[in-house]
Amino acid sequence: MDAVINHPGPVTPIDPAWPADWVRTEPQCKLADYASTTDCTLVPTLPDVRTDRDGPVELPLALIEKWQSEGRLDPERASLEAFFARTGYARAPRFYLIKWLTDWVRELGFDGYRLDTAKHFGESVSAELKEEAELAFADWKRAHPNQVLDSLGFYMVGEVYGCAPSQGRAYDFGDRKVDYFTFGYDALINFGFKSDATAPLDTLFTRYAAALNEGALKGVALLNYVSSHDDGGPYDLERKDPLGAGTRLLLAPGGAQIYYGDELARPLVVPGANGDANLRSSMNWADLKHSGATTAILTHWRKLGRFRRAHPAVGAGVHRMLQASPYIFSRTLEVAGTSDHVLIALDQPAGAKTIPLFGVFADGAELEDAYSGVRGRVRNGRLMLTTPFNLVLLSESR
Repeated sequence: MDAVINHPGPVTPIDPAWPADWVRTEPQCKLADYASTTDCTLVPTLPDVRTDRDGPVELPLALIEKWQSEGRLDPERASLEAFFARTGYARAPRFYLIKWLTDWVRELGFDGYRLDTAKHFGESVSAELKEEAELAFADWKRAHPNQVLDSLGFYMVGEVYGCAPSQGRAYDFGDRKVDYFTFGYDALINFGFKSDATAPLDTLFTRYAAALNEGALKGVALLNYVSSHDDGGPYDLERKDPLGAGTRLLLAPGGAQIYYGDELARPLVVPGANGDANLRSSMNWADLKHSGATTAILTHWRKLGRFRRAHPAVGAGVHRMLQASPYIFSRTLEVAGTSDHVLIALDQPAGAKTIPLFGVFADGAELEDAYSGVRGRVRNGRLMLTTPFNLVLLSESR
């Protein structure tokens, strides 16, 4: 679920301006240093919530009138009284917003937030939100024991625009560095992947696996993407290689964010569209009826996505190149309660093929190629199989 905490939306004829003690309307952000990134309006049309304010504020009159017209003013006031009494927080703007955002968690039970424009408010706000979201999620689990899926806590992803693994853990504002992972975030969106993905596959995979398993990012997560709603320079802008884009994104170490249409090669250059409108065009579902190529793209993304979901080693395991050409690599994950091993072979011949396994799987083990569904048994350190594809996704049969 997306969460916005630094603005209430644009002022419109039916959305009046919030009071000055709630929002600022100037200066506009210059992005030159920490203050000109956080204590400012991101764009002129979005008044900036005063998340830096610690003093109390009253409810906006427009909100009181709205609740009154809907017959829920008294329950909403009572709920706010209970929240502030329990937490001891001041009635500052950010704590109202934290209360309302965590109400959704307590009511609906979703398990994570993507925090929008995370570097445009003080980082302590995300830590405060995470603490309350954890409590709300635990409350929902206690109230709905039959719907609980796992024992995991609330998960938070930050959109720190410009964050990339080359920077390490800390984002540099020029005059200050901030390690957002220490302020409630489990992962940050990786704005560097779109350019990193142009490197040779093993260069990309080795670099990301090393950063996440051995380097400064060990123990935290990155969320990779090839295209996004507000990134005008995506990987493969003209969708010339949608199969390769899927391979790079879904087999790369780290998390994977599939933006709508990546899996169908939805055009990112639209005649007559300007700016971000190119990135937000209508989904091209109709292409599935008229284009076998589009169906093949979707099938490729689905197979990789299902393999990734079934095998945590793909995103979180130790990467090892086993053969340069044709390219073969393994991923292994050994953590408490989890042991997962996969071997992936690319650029294989269509038809009969023999895959050397380099000791990843023992002789006699029955393996399944998730890309074709074909199974086979390891003999003399190799697997022989016949498929019409040049990609092989191997794991032990279950």
